[in-house]
Amino acid sequence: MTQPFRLALIAHDQKKDDMVAFARNYEALLAPCDIVATGTTGRLIQEACPSLTIARVKSGPLGGDQQIGALIAEGRIDGLIFFVDPLSPLPHDVDVKALMRLASVYDIPMALNRATAEVLVQKRGLLRDDAADNTLMRHVSDRDKGTRGI
Repeated sequence: MTQPFRLALIAHDQKKDDMVAFARNYEALLAPCDIVATGTTGRLIQEACPSLTIARVKSGPLGGDQQIGALIAEGRIDGLIFFVDPLSPLPHDVDVKALMRLASVYDIPMALNRATAEVLVQKRGLLRDDAADNTLMRHVSDRDKGTRGI
């Protein structure tokens, strides 16, 4: 049996409603995932999608972004969906850049907007039951074993 896809969900304040709508639209596909989210984002998704089990870390500006970064570095996150608001001033912009760097270093898929998140979910099949046949999922599995899959 394939281990559940471990997905981190983060959204800036002006994008939280978009993240909740995304989770509602894909609730059935997200349900088998191990989901971790930053504080408020996780609470809002949990309220809107009671079938999802979400582990919550601190709010992003209070260290939640770093907590998720640590999970990425420990190999405990397989993908990251981070709805960024590019039009608002970002006092914690360095945290965003750090997460982007970690996602690149540890070679995990990262979506920064809804369109890309939908591609990950719909087109790549990251969250499907047959994900073990998916190239990216094989890569995740190989990475967990300490090998290079692609």
